This record gives sequence, structure tokens and C-alpha cells, in this order.
Amino acid sequence: MRAYAIIVAGGKGLRMGGDIPKQFLPINGKPILMHTIEAFRKALDVRIVLVLPAEQHGYWQELCRDYGFHSPELIARGGETRFHSVRNGLALLPEDVEAVVGVHDGVRPFVSEETILRCYAAAAEGKAVVPVVPVVETVRQILPDGKSVTRPRDEYRLVQTPQVFPLDLLQKAYEQPYSEAFTDDASVVEAFGKEITMVEGNRENIKITTPSDLR
Repeated sequence: MRAYAIIVAGGKGLRMGGDIPKQFLPINGKPILMHTIEAFRKALDVRIVLVLPAEQHGYWQELCRDYGFHSPELIARGGETRFHSVRNGLALLPEDVEAVVGVHDGVRPFVSEETILRCYAAAAEGKAVVPVVPVVETVRQILPDGKSVTRPRDEYRLVQTPQVFPLDLLQKAYEQPYSEAFTDDASVVEAFGKEITMVEGNRENIKITTPSDLR
């Protein structure tokens, strides 16, 4: 079965406090985004679609030349929201083929090979898959009146990426009109009527968003 990965890198660097978008910041000798792409290439035979804001395409190609890095052949333009960015990436993939597709944050370079393989294996069985990790801190819910109550943390999970689905399922789900309730790909697929399956993620698979994350 064919495997695809849509890697979404739409960051503009604002929360990092600098001019360089966070996906291009270097860690351990190369930009974050290159580490992320390599994680997928090492884990499985996958065709990658990279989604970047249009104004960053040229800079990305310069970085690839500077680092001797082989860029994915398929590059889509980022959209107004993550939903629109993923939909632009999906538009570059074929229809009516038996395949699975994962969507991954470009600034999650520490996803493990085991997490990737678990997600793709479950999706190959027809499931809509998200990797998760347990909540280890106490959770409080803020109520409409401004008060708060403690909630049992064992009833909750933190969701990561890659979120992996049968390709035809994700393509059909993304034909829905955009909603602000679509916070990730699983929420889009869930709104389409498909049950979500959770698999074990890895704690190190953080989304690099702030300077402390970068350290």
C-alpha cells in the first residue's frame, strides 16, 4: 500500500520572537524542518508533500542547497488556516488509489520511528489514527461562571501528530466547509462521521513553539 505524508510548516516565527520562521531555526546542525522530514524518510517508504507559505518557497530551496538536502518534490502553498493548508497538500495527491496519508507538524522533529510505524500500520487497516500520550499533570476545567473544577486526568489524552488516515477518507473529509471547530485533522474526520482510534505516541514528540521548546 502506498504511503504519503503531508508535512505542514506554516509558522511565521512570531512566538519565537525572531524574524526566522521556527521551522527553519537550526538544531543540531540543520533546520528543524529537515530533521522532521528525515524522521519520516528513515521510518518508511513515503512520498512527502511539504506545505509552506508561498513567500517561503524560495528561502526553503536556498536552505536545501546550502545544506545539501534533498527537498520533497511536491510542495504546496500554505493556506489561511491549517485546514486550508492540508487541503492544498491533499490536492497534489492522486485520487482513487489505495493508500494511507499522514499529516504531521513540521516543527515536531522528535517523532519516533515507532510512533510513525504504529500510526501507519493502524491506518492501513482502515482506521483514522492519532498518536496520544497520557496527561501527567492535574487538569482543571473552567466553567461558564468563571469557577473551575478538577477533572480526572486519566480520562484525557494529549494528541500529537502524525495523524494518519486512508487517503480516500481524508480527501472526502476535507471536502467539508471549513469550521473553527477543526483544530486538527482528526476533528475534520470526526465531523465527517468516522471514529478516531488512538495509538501510543512518544513523550519527546513535542511541537516546538517557544524558545523554551527550542532549548
